[in-house]
Amino acid sequence: MGKILRRTFLVGTGVIAGGLAVGFYTGFRPHENPLEAGLADGESTFNPFVRIDAGGKIHVIVPRAEMGQGVTTTLAALVAEELGVGLSAVEVEHGPAAGAYYNSVMLEESGPYPVFAKTLLAETTRALSGATGRLLGLQVTGGSSSVRDAFEKMRHAGAVARYLLLQAASEEMGEAVPDLLIEGTEVVSASGERVSLGVIGPKAALIKPPSDLALKDPSEWTLLGKPQQRTDLLAKVTGAPIFGIDTDLPNMVYGTVRMSPRLGAGIRSFDMAAAEAMPGVIKIVRMDTQTGTGFGVIAENTWAAFQAARAIDVEWEDAPYPDDTNAIMEVFRGRLDSGAAGSSYRDDGDVEAAFADAPADLVLTADYEVPYLAHAAMEPMNATAWLRDGKLDIWAPNQAPTVIQTVCAGIAGIDAQDVAVNTTYLGGGFGRRGEVDFSIYATLMAMNSDGRPVKVTWTREEDTSHDTYRPAAAGRFRARVDADGAVEALDMRIATPSIIKSVGRRTFPSLPTGGPERLLTEGAFDQPYTIPNYRVTGVETEMPVPVGFWRSVGYSFNGYFHESFLDEIAEKTGQDPIEMRIRLMSAHPEAVMVMKKLAQISGWARRLPDGRAKGVAFTLSFGSYVGEVVQVAQTPSGIRVEKVWAVADVGRALDPGIVKSQIESGIVFGLSSALGQEITISDGRVEQQNFYDYDAMRIHQCPEFEVVILENAETIGGVGEIGTPPSIPALANAIYALTGERIRTMPLGNHIAFT
Repeated sequence: MGKILRRTFLVGTGVIAGGLAVGFYTGFRPHENPLEAGLADGESTFNPFVRIDAGGKIHVIVPRAEMGQGVTTTLAALVAEELGVGLSAVEVEHGPAAGAYYNSVMLEESGPYPVFAKTLLAETTRALSGATGRLLGLQVTGGSSSVRDAFEKMRHAGAVARYLLLQAASEEMGEAVPDLLIEGTEVVSASGERVSLGVIGPKAALIKPPSDLALKDPSEWTLLGKPQQRTDLLAKVTGAPIFGIDTDLPNMVYGTVRMSPRLGAGIRSFDMAAAEAMPGVIKIVRMDTQTGTGFGVIAENTWAAFQAARAIDVEWEDAPYPDDTNAIMEVFRGRLDSGAAGSSYRDDGDVEAAFADAPADLVLTADYEVPYLAHAAMEPMNATAWLRDGKLDIWAPNQAPTVIQTVCAGIAGIDAQDVAVNTTYLGGGFGRRGEVDFSIYATLMAMNSDGRPVKVTWTREEDTSHDTYRPAAAGRFRARVDADGAVEALDMRIATPSIIKSVGRRTFPSLPTGGPERLLTEGAFDQPYTIPNYRVTGVETEMPVPVGFWRSVGYSFNGYFHESFLDEIAEKTGQDPIEMRIRLMSAHPEAVMVMKKLAQISGWARRLPDGRAKGVAFTLSFGSYVGEVVQVAQTPSGIRVEKVWAVADVGRALDPGIVKSQIESGIVFGLSSALGQEITISDGRVEQQNFYDYDAMRIHQCPEFEVVILENAETIGGVGEIGTPPSIPALANAIYALTGERIRTMPLGNHIAFT
């Protein structure tokens, strides 16, 4: 694995290393169908995505985490469409942790190329990176990749299942295949004869399907391209026990954790006597792990565990990072001041020459900063683990089951095949549940619970203060314009930590990571703007505060940096912000059409009454082109976010209702961070504890939405994260238009009042 990843990094820098083809071609070896090992009598399976039970019910395996984004609905529809049945005819399951459910697309765009780059090297790098995902069997939900990754493979799974079932039914019934239809749990002939799928399923599984099975043309679709009722709707509105925190097993005990509040620091001294003597306490476990140091409390109930955890008398070591937020940010500023070298994935023209003779009045400079951010999922971190007879079962709301399987097998000292990861629904994920800490802690406590299952639930305070945060970042920007307002040069330097290295240290600490990282500058280097001299540099900044994937990752802060600074350029040159962007993006028609549609639906050209203003921003992220306009109003009690218009070109909207909902969700997520969210540190400890001091946008603050979906792009783009990046700068730009105050540090709520 280390060799493959190191070579992948080399390809990412444009160097194709000798021997890489070995890893590439190995990546095409098929993974075994994990459903075959668990089939009951009378059940059948044709591929990893379809199982038929003895009663004829069709079970569709959706191997991506459902965290509210609608993935169980859309991925099930991919299979159902080719099967020729409605969604009501299938039962959706997550399925086991298995390499067969690898995610290729998430890695395909990990190289140093924007999505619109179609050079041979760019396409080769994508192919190699995608093959790595297959080789590693990386079953992960993230990167707005679920639909993009499943679009071909799950439709093909449905088509294969249909072919095999109808062939078997034809033999069973003596009818021609064109005269047969699948209805519910049966195959029905034109003459009205019926046979159960449960009867023909085992026979169908013995038939070899053709390798060139044709898929439906989009003109034939009956489900895809149309809004569908969510498959998870009934369970959620009736309060069914579907989340990790709902897990209930016989003879179960309960646990919680108390980890060092100085992230990454150890224990200087401790006394557990008072905590161990408390009623209901079974055992307290000292934990020194790759994700943190502290204590796990096992008790007869969760409340007893919470109280005992608080009662542990402990002195923690000093933090391995500066003691407070300002000192931390000084490190980022110092990296910019030092002129430290970085990685530049975009370096067009000759930036230094462009600025060398620039008159002062034609140069614009600005510094921007963003804070650390927490994920703040509604369901706190939790996992249930049961270790018995050399086998480990884990129930967890997670985004990376095969990673958890591998890591927890090592913790428990057993083989990975002896670890079963049961993925529940997620009460919010946003990248946080791709981590392994909550599963590691549950595993360690299961090793100390005398064979009883243990459900480990974090307090909200533990969750908020022990997140893997969206990194803080500082940026320094300069632009040169000419006398006519054209942008001659743009130079951007961003100082921020490496997310990949931070995640790697926590997940596989013995695995080396290295090479440049696109996450430092994504959202800046990969935007479809044409400027003669255009350089974007990521300055990796070492900071031991744990950071991780947060909804839209690097796009979340670089989108703010890039689009806010572009607004400053438009203001300096007297250009309309939308018209300037259209001119700069003229080489990319998809982006131009997004901005023209956005100007139309938002009434951008119409003059607003005093006390109201609009701001605009655009970000290409996860293969989707998104423009947003935010309208704000001054009220006696503060600034109100009134309305947001969004136009997104996602290539193909497989479920327009879900696409719109996710864009709105992403906008609320981004606006929440802009209004008031930040993680601050004092005495080496995170200060925020709960929703009272790390709140999200509330219903009364939410704006009206108008969302338009376009389908002009050549390929399918992501959906779950794309609404977030433009929302933050669009709001900041609207604030400037309303107040004349250019805010260059987040959150905006530190500078102005919102209502």
